[in-house]
Amino acid sequence: MTYRNLLLEKKGHVRCVRMRRGEQGNTLDGATVAELAAACEEIGDDENAYVVVLAGEGEAFCRGWDASELKETAEAPDAARRERILGDSFSFLSRLSRPVIAAVKGEALSAGLELALACDVRVAGESARFGLPETSLGLLPSGGGTQRLPRVVGRAKALQMILLGEVIDAREALRCGLVSRIVADGRVDAEAQALAEKIAERGPLAVRYAKEAVLRGMEMPLEQALRFETDLTVILQTTEDRAEGVRAFLEKRGPHFKGR
Repeated sequence: MTYRNLLLEKKGHVRCVRMRRGEQGNTLDGATVAELAAACEEIGDDENAYVVVLAGEGEAFCRGWDASELKETAEAPDAARRERILGDSFSFLSRLSRPVIAAVKGEALSAGLELALACDVRVAGESARFGLPETSLGLLPSGGGTQRLPRVVGRAKALQMILLGEVIDAREALRCGLVSRIVADGRVDAEAQALAEKIAERGPLAVRYAKEAVLRGMEMPLEQALRFETDLTVILQTTEDRAEGVRAFLEKRGPHFKGR
């Protein structure tokens, strides 16, 4: 598929989705959201895609919704149209079976932070800033921020950020667990790519099951989650990759995983 507002790069088993609205701060409009969803669908059908990196061109990761989208949303006459404009809380990212790494340079505000929250790992530049300033405009975060942020940083910190429209810097984001690591601004993309390549070296099925076990397990009671973990382990035991991993260990060599 040809994308107008995105660039989908393929490097080995890593797929990099780069937003290409740098002059607009990579703000999101309906067309860009639709392309992001389509890119995730394309990646989901790609057997050679093991890890995904989400990044933005220019100085900002994503500064939120495009002004035209905010206006159209405010004027939308019914809930169904508002939902179409705003998307499905970026579930096309959160439901992707592959791990997704957000490479955050500059601002990740409003929908930009919500995009990053839909990813599994967040790498930030030293000057990165994060926030959900919607309440200062009389709005509610509408891309999953009220639900995903508390699950990442805890209820108290999330309420502080959302109710006050607080914008935090990279160090505070690291302290509260919003990001996994901080690097120099010029190293964000390279660091995210290196991390993705390191994950891609692991058994792809094991990585997917591990992600599923963590994300789905967090929504279950502990005993049910433990049974779910066991079920995934049993399924993994029947795969070619698991057998290859055992052979490689016994033969003292690197494994050659095929995702089967």
